[in-house]
Parts: sequence; structure tokens; C-alpha cells
Amino acid sequence: MSESPAEAYLNASQGILDTVRGQLPLIHQAADIFAASILADRLVHMFGAGHSRMMVEEMWPRYGSFAGFHPIVELSMTFHNQVVGANGQRQAMFLENTSGLAARILRNFRLSALDSALVISSSGCNVVPIEMAEGFKAAGMKVVGIVSRAHAEGSETRHPRGLKLMDVCDLVLDTGAPLGDAMVRIEGMTEPVAPGSTVGGCLLINTIKAEVAQRLTAAGKPPHALVAGAIVGQAEAVRVFDTAYDEHARRVAKLYEYAAGN
Repeated sequence: MSESPAEAYLNASQGILDTVRGQLPLIHQAADIFAASILADRLVHMFGAGHSRMMVEEMWPRYGSFAGFHPIVELSMTFHNQVVGANGQRQAMFLENTSGLAARILRNFRLSALDSALVISSSGCNVVPIEMAEGFKAAGMKVVGIVSRAHAEGSETRHPRGLKLMDVCDLVLDTGAPLGDAMVRIEGMTEPVAPGSTVGGCLLINTIKAEVAQRLTAAGKPPHALVAGAIVGQAEAVRVFDTAYDEHARRVAKLYEYAAGN
């Protein structure tokens, strides 16, 4: 008896889990890089356009996450629910391949070589994520990329110099999703359905997050992770949220400390 579409997706997802597990040494390296920035009282900048935005928000802020990460999400490239019309998907996809936009985004922040960065792009071929990684590198920081390697290697880059995200980053992690992202074939349909990059991306984000938490704690600086009131009581949950948000505000404030003439 052939597997159902749901079983096909779950089996493919098991393959993604295996791919992520096979990258544990790289996950540890990424955690080392990010923990070093946080322990230096700086930030890990995170950028994702399109649906990669979800990975940025998966890292911070949500339950089980902590300050030290700086989400950079541009609504013009991630506001998907309109689909068509004003603020529609056509415009978002166009902007994601507009050279020069990354520099305008990064001009808002005073970056440091003590910072590090995580750039997520399933295809690894769209212009803005690549140029964001280039901008982070130009500031002297180490950059980690998350791509779907099979999709990135099988796709044509839009970058004006022919670069892909993998060419810019110091370390590259693979979501394990296939070329085209979708993982299930339905009899009678031409196109596959049910993408896998989100599964692999979330696994990578949370394995890195857990490893960073362990490193911060081992260094004597355990982070305050957002926690549910059902676990610690509502009053304590509110206290932890406020503590974590205040810590985030303190760190992010440094990005706007411009010396005279800057």
C-alpha cells in the first residue's frame, strides 16, 4: 500500500531531521560565534526576507528565547497576507532583488566587529539577503547563513556579481529541503506541494538557540528565557518578560549611538 501524502511529508521531514543532525559540528560552531558576540555585550543580527522572516522570529522573541539577538525584518518584503493589490506579493518579490536596498537598511545601525550575523534565504540567490551578508562582512563580523543547499545550488542567482549567499558567509547550514522546496507529489498534479525549508530552518534555529544558552550559562551569564506562566506562575513570567525585553532594549540602544559627524 502506497504512503498517503501526509505520510510522504512526514517521511521527508524525517530526512530533514537527519540532515540537520548530520550538521551538529557546524551548529556548534555557529553557537560559538553567536555566544561570543552576546558575551561581549553585543548582538547577533538576523535577517530574512520573504518566508525566511519566520526563522528570524523563531529565534527571538518567543517563548524559550532570550535577548542577544537583533531581528531585522522589512515589512515591504515580508507582508504576505495581501497577496495582490497594494502591498502585494509581486512588489515584495521585486524588492527582494533590488540591489542597494541592503545598504539602506544597514545605514540605520552602528555595527561592530564584535557583532555577528545570521542571514536566512532558502534559495540563497536573492539580492537583498546576499547584500545584507556582504554588509555584515564589511563591518568585520562573522556571518552564518541558512540555505536549502539543493535549492540554492540548482537555482540561478540574481546578484549583480553572480554571488550566492554561500559565497559570502563564513559558515553555511543546510535546511535539507529539496530543489523547489516542496516535498510531496500528488497523482494528477503537475507541481509538488508542502515545502520543507521551514521544518529544517526551525530545527537549525532551535538547536543553535539551545547551544548558545548552554554556552552563556557555562560562562556565568545564564540568559532570561521567555517562559509561560503555566510553568513559573504569572507574576514570575511577567517579571522574566520585562527583564528580557529591558535587556534587549539596552543592547539595541547601542546600534543608535552615533558619534558627532557620523
